[in-house]
Amino acid sequence: MTVELFIPCFIDQLYPETAYNTVKLLEKAGCKVKYNAEQTCCGQPAFNAGYWDEAKAIGYKFLEDFSDNVVIVSPSASCTGMVKNYYNDLFTNTAVHNKCRSIQSHIIELSDFLVNVLNKDYFGAELEGKAVYHDSCAGLRECKIKAEPRALLEKVHGLELLEMPDSETCCGFGGTFAVKFEGISSAMAQQKVNNALAVGADYIISTDTSCLMHLQAYIDKENLKIKTMHLADVLAHGWGNV
Repeated sequence: MTVELFIPCFIDQLYPETAYNTVKLLEKAGCKVKYNAEQTCCGQPAFNAGYWDEAKAIGYKFLEDFSDNVVIVSPSASCTGMVKNYYNDLFTNTAVHNKCRSIQSHIIELSDFLVNVLNKDYFGAELEGKAVYHDSCAGLRECKIKAEPRALLEKVHGLELLEMPDSETCCGFGGTFAVKFEGISSAMAQQKVNNALAVGADYIISTDTSCLMHLQAYIDKENLKIKTMHLADVLAHGWGNV
């Protein structure tokens, strides 16, 4: 299967290794990966901040950068959710209405694609330790994924998957929320990390790097013995069994 790859800004600029690991996973799953190097942002930061005209301009470029008849895979539930749900507010009854709807029906988050489209949940990954999975707001509520990441993590050799209290509660990032309400945002990160530590986790894993960046910042500030990892990085770790 040929797929197009959408790498969001956060991953492109701050976590490029996650992008490489996403390609490795897709290729290991038998996909031919096409990447348009001209792609940029989906427009979510501008949209969430209320700059809808600017978000629409960025969104137009996004629609031009991707095909409307090929599956588009992204290692970000947040950006996938932006396109699938909020492009309706920007492009309904516009000149690109039909292309927008087609792309919305073709874009899919990585774990959703691996489990529900390719029916693959084992990649021979190895990671020693205990982990919890953080259900990001976008992953759970916009992309409707919950079982899929857990199914993938349960097949990682050496990894014990635990459930932490309030796994579905926001981590406190929320885009500009973390900037406008720093104190509340930090307290929410503290609560999330403390819940992970309470069950003895070594890792907090998620599908959204924005959440992971936020939580890792709190972890680093407090010098805590726990680490955040993106799902793609876990699944590409320690290959050797497949």
